[in-house]
Amino acid sequence: MTRVLRSWLYVPGHRAERVAKALVAGADAVVVDLEDAVPPDRKADARDAIAAAVAAVDTAAGDGPQVWVRVNDPEGPWGAADLDAVTGSGIAGVRLPRSADPDTVRRVAERTGLPLQLVIESAAGLTRAVELAAPHPLVVGIGLGEADLSADLRLVSDAGLDRARGWVVVAARAAGLPSPVQSVWTDVTDLEGLRASCERGRATGFVGRSVVHPRQIPVVHDVYTPTPDEVRRAAAVVRTADDARARGEVAVLDEHGRFVDPAVVAHARVVLDLAVPTGGDR
Repeated sequence: MTRVLRSWLYVPGHRAERVAKALVAGADAVVVDLEDAVPPDRKADARDAIAAAVAAVDTAAGDGPQVWVRVNDPEGPWGAADLDAVTGSGIAGVRLPRSADPDTVRRVAERTGLPLQLVIESAAGLTRAVELAAPHPLVVGIGLGEADLSADLRLVSDAGLDRARGWVVVAARAAGLPSPVQSVWTDVTDLEGLRASCERGRATGFVGRSVVHPRQIPVVHDVYTPTPDEVRRAAAVVRTADDARARGEVAVLDEHGRFVDPAVVAHARVVLDLAVPTGGDR
């Protein structure tokens, strides 16, 4: 089963001690940040952290978090050096900020040969979300950078992002991509607010969340991992469907009188895909 990454922990690349701590913080993925969290005069230091992060994680054995890198805008002053640094580095993939132009995405994919997650942070990018989701086979995900998007849209309330969130879910799934992960919850001390926001996110089609502090990871994992009861119910639906198919039927009532058809089965399989394999954490 493909591993579903629930938590994506951002860490400033120029802070070597923080990168080391992030790699053992329990996140499913660590995103070494070369962009917003790094001062201009420390960009080179941040790039140097990439090799050390990859070396510290036994990704081949699946024992540690995946290591991703958020590069700077490829069209900006640090973009070319960032792309040179990630190419051939052994990272799992690149988070590409300020994505708005499918041609730029194609150029980055062809230059790096790495899986790309696109971060949409502007109205221009949002209007092209469907195009951005499918310009190259190496695009493996799209999501929102909500702080920048809110500023660009001149929003005064979190509710103003609801339409954008729904649209990025639709764009991802229409392109056959995994459901997106939520943008960061910036109030690190407000874990109840984080939980409520994650619950809304899961209910509306997201499958995980970017985080900026290790204390946020357990909340994200708890919300985005199906409960044992959810897993049992989903497994029962699949068994009922398998038994029905063996009898030549595709729509039946289960033992509790619940209707089971291909759409219900598809949803059950989503739950099972999101479940942590035996031995994983909750």
